[in-house]
Amino acid sequence: MANTVHELFAYICVSDAGAALRFYCDVFGAKELFRLTEPTGRIGHAELQLGGTTLMISDEFPEYGIRGPHLVGGTPVTLHLHVDNADAMIEKAVAAGARLERPPSDAFYGERGGSVFDPWGHRWLIGHSIEKVTPEEMQRRYDAMFK
Repeated sequence: MANTVHELFAYICVSDAGAALRFYCDVFGAKELFRLTEPTGRIGHAELQLGGTTLMISDEFPEYGIRGPHLVGGTPVTLHLHVDNADAMIEKAVAAGARLERPPSDAFYGERGGSVFDPWGHRWLIGHSIEKVTPEEMQRRYDAMFK
């Protein structure tokens, strides 16, 4: 019997979910759908809508092994936002406290983008389309980079 995946959600952990929710709403234009808050104020679960996608967020729960990037020495994961104007979004993120990792530039795969680390250590690649490139052309351009 087949088992079908219906959706995939990114679920990130941060050291101050309340501040992170405000940052993602202010900078990325996310809409907070709801949050579940403990009596201590710690957020056990929150959901944001970015475009048509849901991003799930919680505070750190070290007692359950749930830690954000700062507690584990960084992140191997990149979240990619496809936007109308990558330059403007990256500038806004940096002005709001993100750390610029890579300034916007045009890429071989037909996107202009760059990357930032949000104040909680999550990497965001922010880009917009500049040309339509087939997978075959992308591979050709990628190969050329190594010659």
